[in-house]
Amino acid sequence: MNKEEHKNEILQKTFSNELLLTINYLDSLSKSENAKDLEKHYLQARLHFKKAEPVLAFVDSENYKFLNQPNILKIEEEDATDIKINNPTGFQVLEEEIFTDAPGIKTITDHAIKTKSRLELIEKNLNFNYIKPYHVLWMIRDQIIRTALTGITGFDSPVLEHSLSEGQITYSALKAYLDIYKDEFNDQTLYKAWEQAIEKALNALTGEFNSFNRYAFIKNNTHNNLKLWNKTVSDWKVKFPFTKAINNDATSLFSKNTFNLNHFSDYNDSLTEVKINLGKKLFFETELSASKTISCATCHIPEKGYSDGLTISKGVTRNSPTLLYAGLQKGFFYDNRSGSLEGQIVSVINNENEFHSDLEAFENTIKHNTWYVETFKTTFNDSINQEHIRHAIASFIRSLAPFNSKFDNNINDLDNTLTTSEINGFNLFTGKAKCTTCHFAPLFNGTVPTTFKETEMELIGVPKTNDSINVEIDDDLGRYDLFHTPERKHFFKTTTVRNVAKTAPYMHNGVFNTLEEVLDFYNKGGGAGLGIALENQTLPPDALNLTSSEIKDIIAFLNSLTDEKENTPSSI
Repeated sequence: MNKEEHKNEILQKTFSNELLLTINYLDSLSKSENAKDLEKHYLQARLHFKKAEPVLAFVDSENYKFLNQPNILKIEEEDATDIKINNPTGFQVLEEEIFTDAPGIKTITDHAIKTKSRLELIEKNLNFNYIKPYHVLWMIRDQIIRTALTGITGFDSPVLEHSLSEGQITYSALKAYLDIYKDEFNDQTLYKAWEQAIEKALNALTGEFNSFNRYAFIKNNTHNNLKLWNKTVSDWKVKFPFTKAINNDATSLFSKNTFNLNHFSDYNDSLTEVKINLGKKLFFETELSASKTISCATCHIPEKGYSDGLTISKGVTRNSPTLLYAGLQKGFFYDNRSGSLEGQIVSVINNENEFHSDLEAFENTIKHNTWYVETFKTTFNDSINQEHIRHAIASFIRSLAPFNSKFDNNINDLDNTLTTSEINGFNLFTGKAKCTTCHFAPLFNGTVPTTFKETEMELIGVPKTNDSINVEIDDDLGRYDLFHTPERKHFFKTTTVRNVAKTAPYMHNGVFNTLEEVLDFYNKGGGAGLGIALENQTLPPDALNLTSSEIKDIIAFLNSLTDEKENTPSSI
């Protein structure tokens, strides 16, 4: 057995031991019949599950999601003939079932057994023979990011809000796992730096959930950990075989260099200036519409954050969403009916109420323009075709992710201008108000960290009108209209709140004119809190109990997410 195999064996044994302890406590939980024992065994099972989390979430992300999923229905819709509806189970479900005034023993027992069985299956099939040093480094980085983006937000501890203590558990686990590979370090002072960084994080992860300074933690711990991680990559002389959602050299979560755009695209190529400028010209080109008066910019105006300022956009039935950061998601349109920007563009072109055209007409129009003919040949080394047309427009949209807002510049230590109100607003947004359990930082949309493989939809109960007395659910059925899955009625994609100060009115139907109205809606518990009966609402119906001062702070933070400029190549 060589050194690498020996270290992998220790990693597997350490991980396996945590799984077995988790299984044992779940077994005791499944046999408990009083509240005190239920709570005790759950907390012990959760402790060891969290110790296993850095490895489990990396080596088996799908099973990790299953075991740690929110307590809402899981619906998978491949097409109208392949629809799966699964009731949730796992630790979040157990937490909500156990820590309540009247825990249901049978229900808890069933969930404990299902969770235990899944862990037993994982443990039985462990094989770490393939693990290389770069896997270990990815595992460490993923957990650092996970702690920052979902761990400290209350995402997976919805009732107990044990996010800080669980963050300590996962950071301690990182130290244990990193210690196994201690001799990979050529520079042992770098290993000491990790020990100090982990100790600093452990000391920071203290206090009360609602008052915790998440802004300071990310700025002073997460980002410094990422810089230390990059130094470790160099020290270990690691070469990564590919790039995941986060670029391998990222040192910030809030930078234009953070994300690998190819992860969110079907095209594995780079954004060149000439391609972006070509797409930009096509984006503003009215000659491509049947009427010769409409372009993409008709409904996506730069000065309005690439929305249009209308309640409902002309020719469609919904509010126009921003295109800023649209390339950093896995679903498009409010109902997620398209899986790519290129696919979305085709739908808009074909819509008789929008372009009322088709890609063939686009192609024929462009072929009569000498500049387009020459530029397409330069850009794609090919003549004009439909695939390249939609890819050029999509490339321009993908470039609209500058990450240069006041908030970004401050958390990246480029400026020191954030007010106490704006920082407090971020901490409320990511803490007490639970906004980032749906609008995940740093994109502040529904694309779920840390794998960024899925863009979620939610049912929050948006009303038809802004009338708090005679409240009715909006008529738009959202995702339901695609496959007619009853459990999907009124589900809509979680859009970004970046540049939200420019994109009023809000919601898919433009029902709210101000951010104050939006915050009031959420503060009351969404549609259910207003009295709309919705069986599958994904937003907790309980009031958030935000004070008027706290609401002002959240809005101040949201305003700080306004980008300073597009940061794309100039128009041609």
